[in-house]
Amino acid sequence: MSDILVSRARNVGSISLNRPKALNSLTLEMIRDFARALDSFGADSQIVAVVVTGEGARGFCAGGDIRALYELRAGDHTLYETFWREEYELNARIASFPKPYIAVMDGIVMGGGVGLSAHGGVRIVTERTRLAMPETGIGFIPDVGGSFLLTRNGGVGRYMALSGETVGPHDAIFAGLADILVDSASLSELLTLLRDIVDAEEVTPLLARYVKSSGLGALSRNESLLRRVMARSSVERIVAALEADGSEFARDAVATIVKRSPTSLKVTLQLLRRAADTESLEACLLQDFRTACNLLSTHDLYEGIRAAVIDKDRAPHWSPATLAEVDDALVAALLDGGAAPKLDFRAWT
Repeated sequence: MSDILVSRARNVGSISLNRPKALNSLTLEMIRDFARALDSFGADSQIVAVVVTGEGARGFCAGGDIRALYELRAGDHTLYETFWREEYELNARIASFPKPYIAVMDGIVMGGGVGLSAHGGVRIVTERTRLAMPETGIGFIPDVGGSFLLTRNGGVGRYMALSGETVGPHDAIFAGLADILVDSASLSELLTLLRDIVDAEEVTPLLARYVKSSGLGALSRNESLLRRVMARSSVERIVAALEADGSEFARDAVATIVKRSPTSLKVTLQLLRRAADTESLEACLLQDFRTACNLLSTHDLYEGIRAAVIDKDRAPHWSPATLAEVDDALVAALLDGGAAPKLDFRAWT
């Protein structure tokens, strides 16, 4: 059976990720099948909207298949350079899709799953949503345009990027990664009705019938602290400011951040600073691609994957081991080294 299920009901196209045992983790073939389906629906004048879901009860998508990346650690990295190139091109394609793109972010949504959903025009979360960009915990960066998404709402998004913190539906909405909250028990009925519409203008009033009010999550309750602290110019200063605050939230935040790859933290902060100065998702994706490819030659990426998904000991041995040991020249090389990135951002016609 295909890992991407594509169908249409009357005037609505449906794309569903279909690797439930792997939390719908993405492969290159899935990216290609998804892109072909989206191109087809975009070109079909009869299709008025597209609904994107994930199969299984556990989540929408846990991101890219990083186990496969680990297995290539000593081999040819061309496959993952190709994977990221086509994934990021698809992320941009989703962001500019000319019809309602309705992503159902139920359950776990991480990494590449955020790229397939949070760039869409209509992002639905439920009380079961657990969303994160956890890449600093595996020696990587919040890619798929994550730096663009997480710098649109000040400190909350920046904290998510650096810490890799998992948030629930309320903080996902507050951070600008989702739009509306719907009860999971209502999803089946809502999806049936969505797939029965005949005009794009039916989407908004239909969704309004199912929207639940969104409250405050842990991060949004600490927005003023995070906005102030995350404006600091270095990771060391961010950590020091959190320590100086002394609240329980700040202490927990420090404990989370200092477990992440020091190199990834410093590179990620520079990505965020650059992204904050641009309104272009495409520019951020180009920077993501360049940095991701450069990280393929680093120790921390494979050590992080080993600790998280191979041995599962949750005890990575980072190198360099501390923030103070991370050389600015290394950060610059990871951000700007190598050939100029080339991605094909096609306009919809």
